[in-house]
Amino acid sequence: RSSVFELQVADTLDGEKQPQLIVKGALDREQRDSYELSLRVRDGGDPARSSQAILRVLITDVNDNSPRFEKSVYEADLAENSSPGTPILQLRAADLDVGVNGQIEYVFGAATESVRRLLRLDETSGWLSVLHRIDREEVNQLRFTVMARDRGQPPKTDKATVVLNIRDENDNVPTIDIRKIGRIPLRDGVASVAEDVLVDTPIALVQVSDRDQGENGVVTCTVVGDVPFQLKPASEGEGEPQNKRKYFLHTSAPLDYEAVRDYNVVIVAVDSGSPSLSSNNSLLVRVGDTNDNPPVFSQAVLEVSFPENNLPGERVATVVATDADSGKNAEITYSLEASPLSSEAPGGIFSIDPDSGDVSVQAVLDREQRDTYEFQVTARDKGVPSLQGSTTVVVRVADRNDNEPRFMQDVFTFYVKENLQPNSPVGMVTVMDFDKGRNAELSLSIQPGDHDQAASIFSIENDTGTIFSTVSFDREQQTSYTFKVKAVDGGEPPRSATATVSLFVMDENDNAPTVTFPSNSSYTVLPPSSNMRTVVATVVATDADTGLNADLNYSIVGGNPFKLFEIDPSSGVVSLVGKLAPKHYGLHRLVVQVNDSGQPPQSTTALLHVFVNESLSNATVVESQVARSLHTPLAQDIAGDPSYELSKQRLSIVIGVVAGIMTVILLILVVVMARYCRSKGKHGYEAGKKDHEDFFTPQQHDKAKKPKKDKKGKKGKQPLYSSIVTVEASKPNGQRYDSVNEKLSDSPGMGRYRSVNGGPGSPDLARHYKSSSPLPTVQLHPQSPTAGKKHQAVQDLPPANTFVGAGDNISIGSDHCSEYSCQASSKYSKQVRAQRSALPRSA
Repeated sequence: RSSVFELQVADTLDGEKQPQLIVKGALDREQRDSYELSLRVRDGGDPARSSQAILRVLITDVNDNSPRFEKSVYEADLAENSSPGTPILQLRAADLDVGVNGQIEYVFGAATESVRRLLRLDETSGWLSVLHRIDREEVNQLRFTVMARDRGQPPKTDKATVVLNIRDENDNVPTIDIRKIGRIPLRDGVASVAEDVLVDTPIALVQVSDRDQGENGVVTCTVVGDVPFQLKPASEGEGEPQNKRKYFLHTSAPLDYEAVRDYNVVIVAVDSGSPSLSSNNSLLVRVGDTNDNPPVFSQAVLEVSFPENNLPGERVATVVATDADSGKNAEITYSLEASPLSSEAPGGIFSIDPDSGDVSVQAVLDREQRDTYEFQVTARDKGVPSLQGSTTVVVRVADRNDNEPRFMQDVFTFYVKENLQPNSPVGMVTVMDFDKGRNAELSLSIQPGDHDQAASIFSIENDTGTIFSTVSFDREQQTSYTFKVKAVDGGEPPRSATATVSLFVMDENDNAPTVTFPSNSSYTVLPPSSNMRTVVATVVATDADTGLNADLNYSIVGGNPFKLFEIDPSSGVVSLVGKLAPKHYGLHRLVVQVNDSGQPPQSTTALLHVFVNESLSNATVVESQVARSLHTPLAQDIAGDPSYELSKQRLSIVIGVVAGIMTVILLILVVVMARYCRSKGKHGYEAGKKDHEDFFTPQQHDKAKKPKKDKKGKKGKQPLYSSIVTVEASKPNGQRYDSVNEKLSDSPGMGRYRSVNGGPGSPDLARHYKSSSPLPTVQLHPQSPTAGKKHQAVQDLPPANTFVGAGDNISIGSDHCSEYSCQASSKYSKQVRAQRSALPRSA
């Protein structure tokens, strides 16, 4: 049996059996390239007969292996200047595949153009050889990659890095470069040296270098011949490269112009290579005569006064220098140079005759531009080298009255605050005269205008240019002043100039805002059905000031206890922001304050009257209310119906009185019943026997039934006290059960009442129950069940003895007008602590 192959027998269409060899394991040619299998066939006879055969399976190659280099990095040394064809190294790679899959070719990978130009790589053998000569001084190392690639499809590759270090050969001779140093002139290989130079003076810099490396670049340098010169190293530093050296060429003995005028100095440089290479260079040294006496001036500093506005070409001064030498060394040439204290060259303004020393001016001098010129006159002899002497010339320019006074500005603009105290400074003008002395003494004055009184309002101080005002400014009267200031100098003839002064009066917050609309005596009608954010009115105000002093802000500071109204701080638009209720009917006096943004701020208070009602049927009443509000202190709010809260107090008083009356009636009934029971017990009353109709049995009251409303939304008529069911004693001092704190008029526990619908003979129960001692107040609970009609204490009272208080919506067919509202009330219809129906109002 084989773990790689399996034999399967299949039946053909003609009934024969056909064996099939199936591969069931992985094949790897590199591990095993052939298999020998023994096949056996056996028939089904008895006895069975069989035969066998050998099946040899050869595994063909697939390109499943990449070439592999022996090393990932190949490194070798190569001598420079190696001849083309010189082998360097052989790169080897192996591939486990066979046939074309194992055939390897070598090519350059990541290689520069210089590598491909200098080296050759054999594709078959992998030998790397020299293609062109390599100069180490141009390139000292070559680093690149080589790829090994098989010929399979697709081909597989491997890469290796090759590093070639170029080894130096002594193929460069030393180079000698002679350069100028210090003040010794050197040109075209000739150095001029004065005969009086000191011994050991450096006259030239010698630089020696060799492009080779190592011992091949170590250079030795010497001076050949018997000459008074020698080489000294420029530095002894150990960090200096061996192939680059610097030397100074020094004088080693005194020079004598009369003995030897020229020296040919030969310098030889030899490297340390094997064989060594050498080179030489020469310097011609010419010894010059000594000019040891410079020209001398009689004065070190020469000062000259010269007037301005001169004519070009005028002579300013003449300078003279002397020289103790003779011949060419005594011939002097004059020139102008900048002073050591000034970097400006005088050539464009002054000139000097090089032979005579006459100094002339070439431009028109202006003292106002520059009053002093300082330059240096240099006298040079014609010796070699030339010696020189110098003197300083100072030209002081004298003044002439050639400049008018000049103001710093054509127009001076000043800003002053209004209400400034008289004789206060309001500004300062700056004027100057570029002349000097009396020509620059100025006199200032205010010029009178044709149509203004500037000369009488303003004055100017001559020394400082300060302008003073003689009046106090009021910006609301005049916002600006414009006048001219004149300046006259003291020259001959005098010169003058004028400037315009613009004075702007800055605003002070000295004006309070003025309300132009509405007037305090006007009013606005607002229907109760108005929606939220309805614009009620717009407060319009102005301010005589400007800027922030006129930036107005609006606010409601009084008369808005219900927060019904709101004013826009910037526009003054008053809007309705609260929902109107019956208690809001009537006149509202809004106290609006208008503030400006000045410092300190100014403010104005205005009144905005708003009359809340459906219509305006009686304007006279409203106007009278507005008139009364004008005499009412602002601290007192006028907002809606003032009797609304008062009615609450009166309702509480009514309830307390009714509760007291019912308490008294109940006490009387209790006493009567007690006597009745006692008398009945004496006449055969049977204890425990229930009467047909118990005295204290209350009527059943259907709470679910509610009073029907008519189509107009009004409640159905009810008995006057049908909602009074239970009486309950409250606080002993129960004069007040709401937020209203009002003094009762007649006596503690009793309010002020008036009888309605009764004639002169009607009984007055309020007067009947009036007592000097306070009665306990009561509180009515409309949710309690009502008592039976027969035993209801108030039910049997005559209609003329009912009471109407000035409470919340409690009135019977009466018109009630308060001080700031007028309303017509319907008949009494109310449930305590239940919903309230709005009463129609008119004025």
